[in-house]
Amino acid sequence: MQSKAPASPQITLGIETSCDETGIALYHSDKGLLAHNLYSQIKLHAEYGGVVPELASRDHIRRIIPLIQQTIQDAKLNAGDISGIAYTAGPGLMGALLSGASVARSLAFAWRIPAVGVHHLEGHLLAPMLEDTPPQFPFVCLLISGGHTMLIRVDGIGRYQRLGDTLDDAAGEAFDKTAKMLGLGYPGGPEISRRALSGDPERYRFPRPMVDRPGLDMSFSGLKTFSLNTWLKAKDAGDDNDQTRADICRAFELAVADTLRIKCKRALDQTGLNRLVVSGGVSANQAIRTKLNELMTSRQGQAFYPRLEFCTDNGAMIAYAGAQRLAAGQTSDLNFACQPRWELESLPPTD
Repeated sequence: MQSKAPASPQITLGIETSCDETGIALYHSDKGLLAHNLYSQIKLHAEYGGVVPELASRDHIRRIIPLIQQTIQDAKLNAGDISGIAYTAGPGLMGALLSGASVARSLAFAWRIPAVGVHHLEGHLLAPMLEDTPPQFPFVCLLISGGHTMLIRVDGIGRYQRLGDTLDDAAGEAFDKTAKMLGLGYPGGPEISRRALSGDPERYRFPRPMVDRPGLDMSFSGLKTFSLNTWLKAKDAGDDNDQTRADICRAFELAVADTLRIKCKRALDQTGLNRLVVSGGVSANQAIRTKLNELMTSRQGQAFYPRLEFCTDNGAMIAYAGAQRLAAGQTSDLNFACQPRWELESLPPTD
């Protein structure tokens, strides 16, 4: 990422292709979000029980140009109105990242406008800024996406301090793997949440991992194993029915939500802050939101979330994050490079 004299592009085209969703959006620096569209590949990958990288890349290539055209049309704009392009440069699946980055860089070259590669997690972290009441810096962010569960102190854009991370499976991965072990559909998170609504919260109590030791790191692999062992015992007893599945889903979901609540409380106590931002795909989970809302109410603090459609991967969050970096004069080389692994703390500040 390079810096040059600050420029303020008015309209930024955002392109998100890090995994299995093609997201396109247009963001105006004064008017906010102008239009956005999303194509999900869930049906494509469902029969395989997870994302197939090669299929994801090919589908991005098929969808991206029509979605860009549709989004420009929805915003009642022309290509000449766009003054900057933001694209996801990592982390993510390499082929998927290159699908979006190559289109973004080609359009930027053809249209003679700047482009910037955006960190996918920064997009998630800043997604609540698109709401009518955005959080003010500084705040603690709980970022819970499919492959990441971390606590971050945020003092400004590009001013990030990681406070805690997951040592093995992220919460989203644990949801998906637990669902698969229970014979549920893909993606597993929404299916577990749906089943949990009819589960008995008193039948099982699952452990709250790593809450009995100091620190802010997390682990959900053991909780996944505990869920499997509970299901296997139920099968041995001839009790492997839909109600037992629902009861296990309820116990699993409550254990994850309680663990996140405890870790968030510690992070807020440690930093002395009382604003909590919760973002990423798993932030759409209502049980987790309920626990964290209760926490912040008890502290007379504030909790901020993206709207449900911006919890999962989307172009709007990339357009917003990219617009901030373009406005600070930060651009990416024409000879771009995607990064499937990329430390959030390595990003430069915008001020």
